[in-house]
Amino acid sequence: MALTRVAAVDCGTNSIRLLIAEATGDQLHEMHRETRIVRLGQGVDATGEFAPHAIARTRDALADYAELLKFHRVERVRMVATSAARDVANRDVFFAMTAEVLAAVVPGSVAEVISGDEEAELSFRGAVRELDSVGAPFVVVDLGGGSTEIVLGKADNDVVASHSADIGCVRLTERCLHSDPPTEREVAAARQVVGERLEAALQRVPVEQARTWVGLAGTMTTLSALAHDLTTYDAAAIHLSRVPAGQLLAVCERLLRMTRNERAALPPMHEGRVDVIAGGAIVVEELTRELRDRAGIDELTVSEHDILDGIVLSLCG
Repeated sequence: MALTRVAAVDCGTNSIRLLIAEATGDQLHEMHRETRIVRLGQGVDATGEFAPHAIARTRDALADYAELLKFHRVERVRMVATSAARDVANRDVFFAMTAEVLAAVVPGSVAEVISGDEEAELSFRGAVRELDSVGAPFVVVDLGGGSTEIVLGKADNDVVASHSADIGCVRLTERCLHSDPPTEREVAAARQVVGERLEAALQRVPVEQARTWVGLAGTMTTLSALAHDLTTYDAAAIHLSRVPAGQLLAVCERLLRMTRNERAALPPMHEGRVDVIAGGAIVVEELTRELRDRAGIDELTVSEHDILDGIVLSLCG
C-alpha cells in the first residue's frame, strides 16, 4: 500500500499545532510535531472578535508551518479551527489569512471550523489508537483554551456520547482569575463556572460507564510532567503516563497558590502556559472529583496523541 504524506494543523484558542506524518491505512509514521503558543483567542470572551495582533501572531506561526509542509513535500493538509473561531464576529479575516498562507503550498487549502462534536470525535480517535482495549470504555477529555471536549467511547472508535463544554484555561482565566496569585474569591467563582458547565456536560455524557480517563492537551501534559517531577518537558516520558487522583489534586492546589513568577520557574512549564495553567488546573480538579464520584476512576492517563492524530487519520479514509 502506497504511503501518503499528510499534515494536520489544529488552531485553538491558545495554541496552533502541526503534525506531519506518512500514513498508510491506520498506520502513522510521525515525521514532525510542533506546538506554538499564539493565543489567538486572547480577549475573545470579552470582545467577541479576534484581535489584529492575535491574528498576526497566528499568521507568523502558520507561515513557518507552511515552509515545513514544503520541506517535507506534504501532499494533503487539513487545518481545523476550534473553540475560538466558532465564537467570533470577524472570523472571515482569519479564514482569508489561512487560505492565503496554506494555498501557496497545497492549492485550495483553507482552515475549517469544526463542531464541538467533531472535535471530540477526532480527539477520541487520536487518543485511544494506542490504548489497550481492556481499559474501555474510555472517557477522553481534551482541555483547550476556550472549550473542553468530553467524549465517551469504546476501543474501536465507537463514540457513545460527547459534549463540548464552554470552559477552557484561557476563557476561565480571563473571566475569573485576575490576581497574582488568584484570590480565594476568584477561585471560588471559577469553580462555580466550571461546576455549572460540567453539570450540563455530564448530563449528556454518561461517564459512569467509563473505566479509564484519558487527558489531552497542554494543561494535562504539563500537570503530568509536574506530578512526575520532570526536570524538563519530555513528551516521550509524558505520553501514556499515569497520575493518581490524589497526586493530581495536590499538583493543582500547589499551582493555584503560586505566583506567576513561581509558576514560570517550574522546569517543565511552557512560557505561553504560565498565565493560564491555574484556570486549567481548576477544570482538572473538578473533573477529577466528578469522575471519582461517578465512575470510581482514581487515575488519569495522559496522552500526547490527540486531535492532530485524529485529523491525520481522517485524511487517510
